[in-house]
Amino acid sequence: MASNLVLKLFRPPLFAQLASLRAGVKAVSVSRRCSSGSPPEKVSRFPIPNKKDLPFDMLELMEDVEEKGGFLPNVFRALSHRPGEFRAFFSYYNELMNKETGGLTKADRELIVVATSIHNKCLYCVVSHSALHRIYSKNPTLADQVVVNYKNAALTPREVAMLDFAMAVCRSDTVTERHFESLEEVGFDREDAWDIAAIAAFFAMSNRLAHLTDMRPNVEFYNMGRMPRDKSKKKAGDAS
Repeated sequence: MASNLVLKLFRPPLFAQLASLRAGVKAVSVSRRCSSGSPPEKVSRFPIPNKKDLPFDMLELMEDVEEKGGFLPNVFRALSHRPGEFRAFFSYYNELMNKETGGLTKADRELIVVATSIHNKCLYCVVSHSALHRIYSKNPTLADQVVVNYKNAALTPREVAMLDFAMAVCRSDTVTERHFESLEEVGFDREDAWDIAAIAAFFAMSNRLAHLTDMRPNVEFYNMGRMPRDKSKKKAGDAS
């Protein structure tokens, strides 16, 4: 019963998120399957359990994510070292990143992760969430600009205020009423401020776990969302 509850908590949103990336990784996945003699991909400095040793709910989730997304992000494999923390991590992740309420879009949420993760020098989160931002925003260059310096990126005033607040939380600055006022001036409310802060705080923890494990991003993430999909081919495929 407990494992069924965990699946209900985080399984559907994760599938939706990974399915949205599938088209962007097909070519890379085929290339990797066809290559030979490549060194094994580094995932974590901690042991990765064999699939046969994983609890059923985790194994089912990971297999379905891999099937629907085209690959299994290394964070699933690295965190499977601690099953209880794996479940808690992805449950909270979905509460923060996949909710449909509030004033933040999915692209906004990913941009917060990119900006705060570059401050925390987290390769895994910068690369993987830049890919997700490109997918959700359909903007192939903005995340790269934010990685270099969000102050010089082509952001709207709303996005600048959002990232200013996220960075204040990320740096553990003293949060004052002026921070909230700056958000309200561009249309965010107090609940949105909580979401921005919670994402920055959660990924500060995630960044540090990535440092601990020496987690590396899957190669599939690097090219996701950089080239627009060929709509004419899609229509031709739909018609056939």
